[in-house]
Amino acid sequence: MFLDSLVGDAAWRAKYARDLNGNPIPFEIHEEGIRSTHPFQVLQLRAMLSVSYFEKALYELPEDQLTVDKVQALADEIETKIQGGLNGRPLLSVPHLVSDEASCYYQGYTLAEMSVHQTREFFKNRDGYIVDNPEVGPTLAKAYWECGNSKPFLQLVQDLTGKELSGKAWVDELQEDVEERIAQERKEYDEMIKKCANEKQDDNIDLDMTVKFVDGDEIISDSSKTGLLGACKEFEEFVAARTAKASS
Repeated sequence: MFLDSLVGDAAWRAKYARDLNGNPIPFEIHEEGIRSTHPFQVLQLRAMLSVSYFEKALYELPEDQLTVDKVQALADEIETKIQGGLNGRPLLSVPHLVSDEASCYYQGYTLAEMSVHQTREFFKNRDGYIVDNPEVGPTLAKAYWECGNSKPFLQLVQDLTGKELSGKAWVDELQEDVEERIAQERKEYDEMIKKCANEKQDDNIDLDMTVKFVDGDEIISDSSKTGLLGACKEFEEFVAARTAKASS
């Protein structure tokens, strides 16, 4: 989830979100996204909390009250209390609530999202930036990955960030003024554009692994033969040819 968060950063988009001619995504598109979503990000948090609080209330319900009407009413009550009204997606449509193997599991998503924001805050405070920061990978590997399952999740976050897991970093971001956020994103976007202009383009990407694109038993491309970008190019051509054939 931490790595997923990078694709929404202006700096990442300035370098990697490019059209077929190599032009970066215009900042105006990024800005429009911020204006249309940032004021409502808190609704995502409230929706996540609603699932866990409903599940808690459901398991605390006396057995003699476990009726269809009561469970549906309880779901509506939790939604209204936490989200301010009924959500467009009914609470009981969340599969975790009706799947026994996912019972008492959903709060893990909220905790994970909390750790993402706290980890991002740590790197921002320590290094000033995240995208293309060579210190991020080794830090994550040492604190989060090397230990495997030998440490509990909460300990991992504390070891890396130096703080106990909390929602403060997430809440701080939710409370950030839209104009201030846009200004900061603009700054990071412009800095990355300037950095890219001074960088030498290197198409030799070595992930220390072999990547194969396959379709059933057919190997479309193999990075060990053409390099990663070459394999991607062959796959693009394969998809384009199949699309053209299907539409002819």
